[in-house]
Amino acid sequence: MSESAENGGGTESPKWEYFVTPLLLHNEATILNNWGAQGWELVQIIEGPAGGNVAYLKRKG
Repeated sequence: MSESAENGGGTESPKWEYFVTPLLLHNEATILNNWGAQGWELVQIIEGPAGGNVAYLKRKG
């Protein structure tokens, strides 16, 4: 019997929280490590509209 059948046929998708934060050029690793210690996972880093880098993070909520 499949796992979904054993669980009543339904599996729920995980719920995610998202967070966007600027990254200071001289302190990227510290900023990302702090967010990681709080359970946030880095999704991507892009250049922000005003210049500088912006980090997009997610965690199960």
